[in-house]
Amino acid sequence: MLSHGRDLLSTPGPSVVPDAVLQAMHRPAPNIYTGEMIELALSLYPDLQRVACTSADPVIYTGNGHAAWEAALSNTLSKGDKVLALACGRFTVGWADMAKGLGLDVEIIESNDHEAVDPEALRQRLLSDKGPDKSRVKAIITTQTDTSSSVKNDIPALRQAIDDANHGALLMVDCIASLGCEPYYPDDWGIDVTIAACQKGLMTPPGLAFNFVGRKAWLAHENAGLRTPYWNWESRVHGAVFHQKSCGTPPTHHYYGLRKALDMLLDEGMPAVWQRHRTLASAVWAATDAWSQESEIRLNVAQIQARSTAVTTLLSGSVDADALRTWCEQNTGLTLGVGLAVNATWGDRPKNVFRIGHMGHINATMLMGALGAIDTGLKALAIPHGSGALEAASNCLANSFKSR
Repeated sequence: MLSHGRDLLSTPGPSVVPDAVLQAMHRPAPNIYTGEMIELALSLYPDLQRVACTSADPVIYTGNGHAAWEAALSNTLSKGDKVLALACGRFTVGWADMAKGLGLDVEIIESNDHEAVDPEALRQRLLSDKGPDKSRVKAIITTQTDTSSSVKNDIPALRQAIDDANHGALLMVDCIASLGCEPYYPDDWGIDVTIAACQKGLMTPPGLAFNFVGRKAWLAHENAGLRTPYWNWESRVHGAVFHQKSCGTPPTHHYYGLRKALDMLLDEGMPAVWQRHRTLASAVWAATDAWSQESEIRLNVAQIQARSTAVTTLLSGSVDADALRTWCEQNTGLTLGVGLAVNATWGDRPKNVFRIGHMGHINATMLMGALGAIDTGLKALAIPHGSGALEAASNCLANSFKSR
């Protein structure tokens, strides 16, 4: 069949791992006590700050994004503290569930999973947080991009809402899907804790999680009752000896891979990386608009400003998206992202949702190949769809060169 050859992973994480990153990791285990490994590991921290456009202190954990969630909560809060979760999809809800498991008092403000969180709703909620229990909300958690819905929140607007309410809660932002893909300025935007992981825009196999700790978060850390030895920021940032950076044996080969990935991002330059993702995302949107002309397939997010440039979630109506995904994988070598059931508003049919990941190590050829495989699958399965999707995507890419 036509699937023989190099497969293309078009899921919203793990993303495609560059050959250069794989080659950097393909080496014998190093000495972890002296020499090269220590120098390499310490070099990661300032360059993580450069990629994240922040002066906040980076913390590296051996773990996934959920590990980064728990680290952020446990380092800043105490049992019973109030947490306000701003949800536009599955992942803030998941973070909120983790907070509940830690004994925190969680309240969720939800969007409709097709739009960004409303800053005015946040402002009004914080204005009501007055009286004897003033500032009862200790932390606000949300995502920049929710990977399930592909909704992108307006983080500066949320920060402004907090400031307008004159509220002192910490603002914690999950950038697991967006770091290295979308513009993000945590210092300018007043983010207290940034959460990230390595397997999406940072182009490294899953296994590393990050917190970036701002000044206000350090103040909260001093009295946090949920601190534990493993997650503790203090020893990982200010520890006197190297092994405290990782609370034991470091994830050596992930360090090698991340070092190469950071070099690739910084060599390209973050503004260029962001523009590449924006251009490729626009091509996906153009193709989907063409498909939608004669089908139920449509973009989950109607407003362009609320769309992620790292992942696109598509709704297929009565069409079984799983059948399309399976056909593409078995017959063309393209792996698409599964639909994730978010909450009741999505019903009990996640099979009518699929996702196209366009994050990390991806170029125009790879993207056009993915769109071509989807278009071919629609034809092979006799799924109704509008024509001209590939031409629309191609024109979008071509116009990006004309505008330079």
